[in-house]
Amino acid sequence: MIGDALALVGRRTWAALCFGLFSCITAHPASAADCPGHPDALGTSRTLVVDPLQHPRIGTMQYPETLPLRDHEVVLTFDDGPLPRNSNQVLDILAAQCVKATFFTIGRMAQSYPDGVRKLAAAGHSIGTHSQTHPLTMNRMPIERVRQEIDDGIASVKAALGDNEAALSPFFRIPGLMRAENVEDYLASRGIQVWSADFLADDWRHISSARVYELAIKRLEEKGKGIVLLHDIQARTVAALPRILGELKARGYHIVHVVPATPQNPATPTEPQEWQLHPTSENIAISHWPKIPNFVFADAGALPVPALSDLDWRDDALMTLAEDRSRRPGRGIPLPRQAPWPRQSPPAPDTAATTALPVPALNVFEIREGLRAATGGLSRRAEQSGPVEHESISAAGSARAMRGKPHPGRARQVAGRGTPHARRGTLKHLVQVRKRSV
Repeated sequence: MIGDALALVGRRTWAALCFGLFSCITAHPASAADCPGHPDALGTSRTLVVDPLQHPRIGTMQYPETLPLRDHEVVLTFDDGPLPRNSNQVLDILAAQCVKATFFTIGRMAQSYPDGVRKLAAAGHSIGTHSQTHPLTMNRMPIERVRQEIDDGIASVKAALGDNEAALSPFFRIPGLMRAENVEDYLASRGIQVWSADFLADDWRHISSARVYELAIKRLEEKGKGIVLLHDIQARTVAALPRILGELKARGYHIVHVVPATPQNPATPTEPQEWQLHPTSENIAISHWPKIPNFVFADAGALPVPALSDLDWRDDALMTLAEDRSRRPGRGIPLPRQAPWPRQSPPAPDTAATTALPVPALNVFEIREGLRAATGGLSRRAEQSGPVEHESISAAGSARAMRGKPHPGRARQVAGRGTPHARRGTLKHLVQVRKRSV
């Protein structure tokens, strides 16, 4: 019995050692030394297994998380293929360097060139999807159209893979990176991981291959690591890719291949901070304020209301002065009707010190009688003699001439002074002159 037990333990130990050795081999699937015929190849440093359910969105261009890469590690991704003329050349360049990448395939391109999709699977690259028709308006589409684009794209790539549809990874990149919450929510409901990027090389623009190379290296140096987005359908990308891979090797960068987790291949163990592009180091002081802890109060009972006697008021009735608020027009502040402090009586007047002022004489308030006296005197004069009337009229006419307002029509009224109408007209004229002179 003891011998059988020892034998069983020995077999289990040997199996564990073999499993560990196999794990080490799969962790470094295509190093530079394992690239036959290319001893100076860049190679693939390691394979990273990710769980889309735990990290549904990656790429710091749009999301807070990215792949848990170490310093100087790069993940190559290619969009929009396959297009045989250029995509096949990209595959040959990657094979010459024993580099594994992730391709986001368009459903319509998979329908047109299914052999290109099968070549990706045969070369061991990861295959994701990129919608059916590559619309640049998924952020504005109704959810029904979004679902159709995603589902049709997956179905087209699976049809191109045929019996090897298991080679399709649950990875998706939104066309043009035009993200929207309804798109992301639907992909998460299907267990599909949304890939953005950490930096671009602008190879879809009308620029030279030299510029694509410069932007790729420059932006990678700024980040230090990350996911780069390229396009395998562009001729400028084909021309720039060999230089990019050669410069990566010269600068000490390493290529990481990303695959989805399966029941047989669990996710690579990582820490939460590793999913940040530049996690905060414990040796560097945090530049933001620490969080305030939540205090737990042992007793949260209400305090007793103080009595009026505790306030040492002399008269408790003074506190009730502000009860009637509705009768006092105010702005929410009740005012007492009467001040609570006693009012001081004004001092009694000193009658002995008062001095009587003199009563003004009546002639102080006497005023000349105005229009009535003037009209009465003139009317009596008009009844006595003509020369006096003529003299008064002449004086009135002189006054009008001085004012610059002559009235020649008045002479006709003077000519008929013997009639009652003439006297009334003369009297009226004199009254007007009197008014102006007063």
